[in-house]
Order: sequence, then C-alpha cells, then structure tokens
Amino acid sequence: MDRSLVSVRAALVLLLGVLAGVCAGLLSVLAGNAIVGGVLAGLAAAGGAVPVFNQVIAPDTARAGTAVRREAGTKGGSARG
Repeated sequence: MDRSLVSVRAALVLLLGVLAGVCAGLLSVLAGNAIVGGVLAGLAAAGGAVPVFNQVIAPDTARAGTAVRREAGTKGGSARG
C-alpha cells in the first residue's frame, strides 16, 4: 500500500481552490452580506479557482512541445543572427 489516494498535484489544486473559496466567503461576510451569501460566494470562487489552478500549476506539456517545434521550424535567421 505504497500508493497515495490522490497525487500531490491534485491535493495542491484542491487545497488552493478551498483556500480561495474560504477567503472569498470570509471577505463577503465581513463586507456585510449574510452568511448564506458568503457561503455561496465561497462556493462560486472555489468552483472557478480549481480549473484556473489546474491550468496554472501544470500546463499541458503537449501544447508546449508543439509550440517549440513550430518555433524551431520557422523560416528566418538563425539564433546567431
């Protein structure tokens, strides 16, 4: 049983999403909204933050690899000038 339940990346993405949701909810309540409004704001912020952190933490390597290949195949001068 050496395998973990979730990967470190998945745990980090979810943790940052929860943190963003808690901060948004807390700020909403401190701004004078009702607790229910703060919970809804926190859930909305967490739901929006998870996909963003998912892309930011580990972007798709296939897209980065194709961009490098396209750049290497462009016509023009060499790196030396």
